[in-house]
Amino acid sequence: MTEVATASAAATGIAMATEKAAKELSPEEERVLIRDIALTAEANTKEGDSFFLITQKWWQHWIDYVNQDQQPNNSNNNEGSSSLSGNSDSNGVGISKRPSGIDNSDLISDGPAEDANSDDGVEIHDTLLEGRDYVLLPQQVWNLLFSWYGGGPALSRKVINSGLSQTEFAVEVYPLRLQLLVTPKGDRSTIRISKKETIGELHRGACEIFHLNLEQVISDVCIWDYYGHRKHALMNDMDKTLDDANIQMDQDILVEVLNNVNDTLVTDGTSITDNGFADKEATSVLLEPSKSSLSIAGGLSANKIASKGYSAEQLQNQTLGCPNKESDNHFGNSGVSTRGTFGGLTGLLNLGNTCFMNSAIQCLVHTPEFARYFREDYHQEINWQNPLGMVGELALAFGELLRKLWAPGRTPVAPRPFKAKLARFAPQFSGYNQHDSQELLAFLLDGLHEDLNRVKHKPYVNSRDADGRPDEEVADEYWANHIARNDSIIVDVCQGQYKSTLVCPVCNKVSVTFDPFMYLSLPLQFATTRSMTITIFTCDGSALPSTCTITVPKQGRYRDLIQAVSNACSLKQTEEIKLVEIRNHLIHRFLDDSFVSLSTIKDDDHLAAYKIQKSATGNVLLQLIHRRQEQETSDAQRWKPFGTPLISSLLCDDVIRSGVIQTIVQTMLTPLLKEGIEYSDDSDPSTSGMARDPSDHGSGEVDTNCASTSINKVLPKLPLQLVDESKTCIDLSAGDEKAINLSAMSHVVVYLDWTSKLLEKFNINYLENLPEVFKYGPITKKARTEPLSLYTCLEAFLREEPLVPEDMWYCPQCKEQRQASKKLDLWRLPEVLVIHLKRFSYSRSMKHKLYELYALTNHYGGMGSGHYTAHIKLLDENKWYNFDDSHISPINEEDVKSAAAYVLFYRRAKSDTSGTSSAGSRRARDKTSYKY
Repeated sequence: MTEVATASAAATGIAMATEKAAKELSPEEERVLIRDIALTAEANTKEGDSFFLITQKWWQHWIDYVNQDQQPNNSNNNEGSSSLSGNSDSNGVGISKRPSGIDNSDLISDGPAEDANSDDGVEIHDTLLEGRDYVLLPQQVWNLLFSWYGGGPALSRKVINSGLSQTEFAVEVYPLRLQLLVTPKGDRSTIRISKKETIGELHRGACEIFHLNLEQVISDVCIWDYYGHRKHALMNDMDKTLDDANIQMDQDILVEVLNNVNDTLVTDGTSITDNGFADKEATSVLLEPSKSSLSIAGGLSANKIASKGYSAEQLQNQTLGCPNKESDNHFGNSGVSTRGTFGGLTGLLNLGNTCFMNSAIQCLVHTPEFARYFREDYHQEINWQNPLGMVGELALAFGELLRKLWAPGRTPVAPRPFKAKLARFAPQFSGYNQHDSQELLAFLLDGLHEDLNRVKHKPYVNSRDADGRPDEEVADEYWANHIARNDSIIVDVCQGQYKSTLVCPVCNKVSVTFDPFMYLSLPLQFATTRSMTITIFTCDGSALPSTCTITVPKQGRYRDLIQAVSNACSLKQTEEIKLVEIRNHLIHRFLDDSFVSLSTIKDDDHLAAYKIQKSATGNVLLQLIHRRQEQETSDAQRWKPFGTPLISSLLCDDVIRSGVIQTIVQTMLTPLLKEGIEYSDDSDPSTSGMARDPSDHGSGEVDTNCASTSINKVLPKLPLQLVDESKTCIDLSAGDEKAINLSAMSHVVVYLDWTSKLLEKFNINYLENLPEVFKYGPITKKARTEPLSLYTCLEAFLREEPLVPEDMWYCPQCKEQRQASKKLDLWRLPEVLVIHLKRFSYSRSMKHKLYELYALTNHYGGMGSGHYTAHIKLLDENKWYNFDDSHISPINEEDVKSAAAYVLFYRRAKSDTSGTSSAGSRRARDKTSYKY
């Protein structure tokens, strides 16, 4: 039969049914008629069609009623239909009784509707789930049922395009609820509007609510995306949909009136605050949105509107045929996801630096064991009296959030209720600062365990030492003691067992214990060495400055760096290295404390090393600082430092002559002289352009008893100024015999003022552009190396090592605190293995694969800040997705490989199912399984 013929037959059936009184139709006639109409409606659904919500309780009652003739006549025919208990009469035959009028009251919110845009002023509960609380029926089906049974109220919703490709049909059960704030008056209101409506429609709706002149809306009224009470974007593209504008459920919209559009809006004498709202209304404007700020709990129904509670195929093959008991289970393996689409692609809104929380929650929510558990009735396992728990509130908040994230549809959820519970029980996560996602995960797993601990009264247990007993016996004893006090879904899924071996270094006493773990926190070292670039200067005039890159231990100290530089520059026995940090062309600090950590040197620092003669008693350091004139104003210049300072060592008594300092400075600058240039010195016309042999003097150290006129004959007199202990400048260019008292000076600072004429005589580019310690540049091709693997990290974690002195072990045999050696082994592995690490790069090879990666959190940026995301594999689809707060996008499997990986979630591989229940199969017999 063609669709046209089917539609015609259905229309004929509707007409006949409306003419025929409902009471005259048999249950079988009602079933067949509704089935045919539903099939036709589903086949012809299009955007803009209306669907109606009907309570699951009434719908199930009607399903049982129309199928009563096909049910076997026994006392157990209503088994599994607990939702009908309210309709059953005392003799147990109420299941075949014809339903009374449709009653949607249990879908209606207790409070009044918040706006005038909802259907007939009716507002439904925020937390409804399709298949559990309601089903969606095509308009034709609703009209027919309403004509037969009456009741209501009618709850109509529109069909929209949905999905990542915008090619799927879905019912928008929860249109956007937006909080409108108008300035300058400060009034507020709430509007319900489809996310597929345009910004222009929102403009018109806002103007109608606040009685603004529609003709002036474009020029005089601006509407802003006011999420979090901040102006994010001016919404002036009238044809753009609210969905494309990323407008979220329950967010604020600012209606800004620029002129006096309506005399009733802007009144005289009202003071306007900095945030644009009138003082007298400020308190109401800043209130949080009324009701909960949840995203659409029930979400959108599935592709082609087929849901678990209602689908035409079920009407034909199951629901209206012979009932299937499994259809009554709203939280089966498929959960509340609907036919034709996969659930679990709902994002979480970032409430302000809550990406750390969102990424961890998404990984837990997409753990299959948790998804099944919290979508079923877990309330009976809540431990209301556990003093270590949160009286069940954390488990309830997490369970409700998980159900919303697995509900049909993809509109992001605002996790405010969960965040509030989290802040109540863990104040460290209150506010909107960034936190560590692993710390949150640890608290959440522990808190959920205590809230869901099946042990109501914990017995006292005493674990004995091994004392030579077999490991299997001791491990089982420890595990039994643990389970006697800790038994929850968290333990079932996430907890494993360590074997801890301690050996006394004195008496060789061996102590073996078996302790539970929730996750592995693996120590990672990205690299054991560090590259550093340093410029080396010789002070004896023997060589030009040179740059070298050396390798030092990453956790090393200054002494390691000094030694590496000494080796690189072939330091002589009579020489030493002075290492300094240069900032703003001045010496910022000397790196002379051998035991200071290299971590105090940053990659963007600038370091210089100077080869000088080893110091003797009475030696002082001479620092030569270069200056040149720079234009400061249109008619003023000043001398400013430039280039890299130079250092030399002075052998002197209490007094030094200015000519000696001239000689030392000229010696240091000799390698920078340009070749082939003749010099003329006003003080000595006989000066020549030939430099002396730099070997005439020692390495930067000058004998003050020797006349050094030979240098002055080949180099010009330099404009030097010395700063003494009283901060007085002494001109060193006027005569060589000026005596300078150095008795109170630990070092000598000399300024060389470079004139433009002097700059022409030297290659000063060697003094400029001091390189950074480590420069991040374009990635170059490197030699192929083996990537860091989980196996390598796990080996480091399990390696035997001595205890730190702060964590000494009391040896029961020596009766003393001992620094014992400790060895960890993995004994019992959980179903889901959570691995915490920091920066990580890994290969995809895996030997003897016991675990499969299905989720991970990523951290980008520095510690205490940055951003968190999650990569999650939907197992039903076998596809990876990136969860970035409210934004979800598919990714390739290769994209999962990331240096930003932080917490990894592994599921036990299902390829080998033999003996999985035995304790032995849970032992970590093959550590190579962790290589990933």
